Amino acid sequence: MTVQPANRGGASAAADPGAAPVDGTAPPPGAPPGAARPGQHGAGQHGAGQHGAGQHGAGQPFAGLMRSSLLRLAVRRLLTAIPVVWGVTFLGFTVLNLLPGDAAQALLGADATPAEVAKLSQQLHLDQPFLTRYGNWLTGALRGHLGSSLGSGQPVTTILAQRFPVTFELLLYAFVVSLLIAIPVATFAARKPGGIFDSVTTFIALVGLSVAPYILALLLILLFAVNLAWFPALGWTPVGGGLGANLRSLTLPALSLGFPIGCFYTRLLRADVLEQLDEDYVMTAHAKGLPGWRVLLRHATPNSMFGLITVVALNVGTLLGGTVIVEQIFGLPGIGEELFQAIQTRDFPVLEGIVVVFAVLVVVIGLLADLLYAAVDPRIRYDNPGQ
Repeated sequence: MTVQPANRGGASAAADPGAAPVDGTAPPPGAPPGAARPGQHGAGQHGAGQHGAGQHGAGQPFAGLMRSSLLRLAVRRLLTAIPVVWGVTFLGFTVLNLLPGDAAQALLGADATPAEVAKLSQQLHLDQPFLTRYGNWLTGALRGHLGSSLGSGQPVTTILAQRFPVTFELLLYAFVVSLLIAIPVATFAARKPGGIFDSVTTFIALVGLSVAPYILALLLILLFAVNLAWFPALGWTPVGGGLGANLRSLTLPALSLGFPIGCFYTRLLRADVLEQLDEDYVMTAHAKGLPGWRVLLRHATPNSMFGLITVVALNVGTLLGGTVIVEQIFGLPGIGEELFQAIQTRDFPVLEGIVVVFAVLVVVIGLLADLLYAAVDPRIRYDNPGQ
């Protein structure tokens, strides 16, 4: 075993207390051993003052935050998200403009005369060129105004503020349901692969992956709302009407969205846990006498979360798309229902506003996933811009 030698000056001083110090100064005559040399105390105070000044400079909030690698990552991701959101809005506006039909005709109905349609098109500025209409919308969006609904005349921001809480609560509930299904089931199934529990859960997961959300929604309504009368089949109760009633009104929609995705997460996480159980550190833990359950719960499962975090972030778009159908089936006044109605009436401002909300939500979830990587494994750092 090799030991690094100490400082020669310090070693000599420790070995010979009477030796002269390295800096050429000596303690005053008659001073006790270990007394400070002349000028040493003042130098120490001077160094302490410099250290305090350095601490004061480093304690500035902005400077401290900017040195955080996670903050730099967040800033880079947000800057990257700006052209992404702009591209999504332009692509959405282009697709809506290419759809067959006329928004003014859809608003007035099939019995409207051509003169009435032309007059309404002029009032709503639908007769302007495509790039002009998109430029006007983008200018207003940068100022915080997403336009007004062609049908009701309400500001789009007001409509989104009314509808978004319902959809966000539904997405959060479905996300919790999917994780409550995936994590415990995958963990217990990986404990004894090929066993009874693993075989049964594998069959259920395959069935859940094969059933479309709208089919599952109808089956849940038939069983739990019609036959058992445990949950309401239609409508939404706000939190102000009682938390229990609010959760009961969203349970069946959340199960319709969360169960199929939870089955997918289960299969993914089970495979990752089984892969971790074959790693060397797991064998070392077993060799040290750790119980199998502790190794599984404290080591293998946490180290298998990286793939799950990535897939959860990528599946946000799938959940958002599922809300359009599920909210229609259960009569929920969310963004999905508003999106369905806006498509029918060709309400371009509402559609563009919903596209912006969905795009921002996907970007934010992706950013949170990147930050969670470092929280799950402290070894991950984003000091290198290429990471």
